[in-house]
Amino acid sequence: MVEFKTMLILSALLFSLGIFSVLSKKNAVSILIGVELLLNASALNFVAFSKFNIMRAGVFDVTGYVFSVFIIVLAAAEAVVALGIFVAIFKFLKNIDVEKADLMRW
Repeated sequence: MVEFKTMLILSALLFSLGIFSVLSKKNAVSILIGVELLLNASALNFVAFSKFNIMRAGVFDVTGYVFSVFIIVLAAAEAVVALGIFVAIFKFLKNIDVEKADLMRW
C-alpha cells in the first residue's frame, strides 16, 4: 500500500512539472500537457486525502474519488476544446506558437 506522504510528494512533483511546463513552453500542445499535469496532480491530492480519511476515521469516504472523476471529465472536455482552438489557429497561422497567436481577431 502506498503511503500518504508518498502520494503527496508525487502530487507536488506533478504539480511542479505542470507549472514549469505552462510557464516555460511556447508550443500550445506543451502548455496543454502542463495543464493536464496540474489537473491530474489535484485529482491525486483528492484521492490521497480521501484515502487518508478512510485510514484515520475508518469511515469509507468517496468524496475524493468523486471529485477526481469530475476532474478527469473536466480535463477531457478542456482537451477537446483546446485542441479545436489549436486546429483553428493552425489553419489561420500555419503555426501553433503561443506568442504568434496573440491576435484573436480574424
